[in-house]
Amino acid sequence: MQFEGSRMYRVKAVAEALDVSVNTIYRAIDSGALKALKIGNGKGAVRIPGSALNAYLGNCALGADEGAIA
Repeated sequence: MQFEGSRMYRVKAVAEALDVSVNTIYRAIDSGALKALKIGNGKGAVRIPGSALNAYLGNCALGADEGAIA
């Protein structure tokens, strides 16, 4: 799966595209595994760049490959 590199995605849209929960996406952001931007003050809005999603998915694929070898 590839995301458009220059586009910004909402957390809910990413969760739906990857068939995971919104909380899973927030955990990836909080752990630093997935880069995201917070826009605005207070609670604000979180947006995830497509390039960050592609990098995250690439890292997930590498991790899965390493697990299969071990």
